[in-house]
Amino acid sequence: MVYVQRDGHGKLLRVESQPFEGMNDTLAYQSDELKDWLEARTEVRSRLDLLRHSDLDLVRVLEDVVNVLVERGVIRYTDLPEAARRKLDDRAVARAELEGLADHPGDE
Repeated sequence: MVYVQRDGHGKLLRVESQPFEGMNDTLAYQSDELKDWLEARTEVRSRLDLLRHSDLDLVRVLEDVVNVLVERGVIRYTDLPEAARRKLDDRAVARAELEGLADHPGDE
């Protein structure tokens, strides 16, 4: 048996193996409702992981867009908020340091 919390419409909100504050029902381990809830939760986590990964890719795209806009004179680097410039600078330094390390993989 698992302990669950349901909303006012009976929808599962939380499932735990031990009783917890706010629980208002129980379910059998073999129940279809628990199986469906766990599968849906796994699917949500999978999609969130995909979004997180694409977020990282998008960050690099945005960095490249900013660089192109600055190089073409569409914007000035100093037009960006200071916090944005600081983050872009930090990432540029980290990337340069990583590239330097990659050039010398056997060096310590």
